[in-house]
Amino acid sequence: MAQRYVRVSSSQGQTFYGLLQLNRSVQVLDAPPWLGGKGTELILEVEDYTLLAPCAPSKIVAVGKNYAAHAAEMGTPVPDEPLLFLKPPTAIIAAGRPIIYPPQSQQVEYEGELALVIGDRTSQCSPEQAQSRIWGYTIANDVTARDLQRKDGQWTRGKGFDTFCPLGPWIVRELSAGARLQTFVNQETTPRQSVSTEQMVFAPHVLVSYISQIMTLLPGDVILTGTPEGVGPLEVGDRVRVEIEGIGELENPLQASPRGV
Repeated sequence: MAQRYVRVSSSQGQTFYGLLQLNRSVQVLDAPPWLGGKGTELILEVEDYTLLAPCAPSKIVAVGKNYAAHAAEMGTPVPDEPLLFLKPPTAIIAAGRPIIYPPQSQQVEYEGELALVIGDRTSQCSPEQAQSRIWGYTIANDVTARDLQRKDGQWTRGKGFDTFCPLGPWIVRELSAGARLQTFVNQETTPRQSVSTEQMVFAPHVLVSYISQIMTLLPGDVILTGTPEGVGPLEVGDRVRVEIEGIGELENPLQASPRGV
């Protein structure tokens, strides 16, 4: 099994990066792994930590319509160049934490995605250089208030709510080019989304290079590589699970806002 890099909060409230062991204990690292963190003698047992999102990026750069079939279901052509937007880091939540249905929206939808984690400061890099700047891979759900996205004509509000970027549960260093991404809702056995990541219009290294021509990517930054066809609405009480071969699964429940839906 591939090594799984996690970020956790200890029972004393300290935040650590670490390596998840087969028995679910965590070997603490002395720094984020992409900054050369090494294993320490500190081991946290299962009862001694809470799993956090696996990184705390300065920014989340997301890519729209990066699968041709998804562009078609949205009624638009495939972009000639990567279509970029930003999600705020405050949207990030860990696996198992609730997505909050905002009272401003009547149509919240899931979007399962492969996420890239950047390992080095990256600016103006070529596609050939970009592969080495991808430190690892994790799972994301680009939760979207679809009605607000349509209403606003741009995507900041519809994709920027707190809790609208579940991320995790951990990071792996390597991923098969043909890894399958699937999204399930509740106990359904048929996935709502199912695609080989090879079907991306713009491959991960192309995305990193393209983005680096616009903005400097910092270690720990996250790139969401786009969602396949099959996006759809969620209701309060649903549980949405995104699975990617070679990584694992990211599951989150949907809860009503304390202010009411």
